[in-house]
Amino acid sequence: MKQLLIFSLLLACCWGCKDEQRPKKPDNLIAKEKMSDILYDVFLMNAAKSMKKQTLEDKGIHPEDYVFKKHGIDSLQFAQSNDYYAYDTETYDAIIKRVEERIDVQKNHFDSIREVEESEKTRQQDSVKKARDSVRATKTDKKIDVDSIKKATLRKPGLPQID
Repeated sequence: MKQLLIFSLLLACCWGCKDEQRPKKPDNLIAKEKMSDILYDVFLMNAAKSMKKQTLEDKGIHPEDYVFKKHGIDSLQFAQSNDYYAYDTETYDAIIKRVEERIDVQKNHFDSIREVEESEKTRQQDSVKKARDSVRATKTDKKIDVDSIKKATLRKPGLPQID
């Protein structure tokens, strides 16, 4: 019984390790550079869809259709090209690496814009605070000046003192 189990496992391993053949190269294979651009747009659309799916649907935007239309391809051409490139992991990794680099460049660009906007907002808030403090100080100074002027005028010689 034990030998039968071991034989069955070995047989299953042999069948499981059969040689996979590379997918046939599609007649309308998308070029690597264009595939990188398409995957970049797909990644962006998936991110947008996960954030504001309802907004996209309300505006009649269907992310997959938008990407395919933008690049002049159809879903079958994309699927076949994706399968073809995905079989060769080195090629696919190179395509994905280009996409990631492009995303990183865009992320850094938007992060720097956000930093500038935040520093400008902080600068404006500081300016408003300084102006507000200045106005408060001026009001306080004026009140003191008015009080001292009143007292000074009331203490003129020859006039009765009112406290």
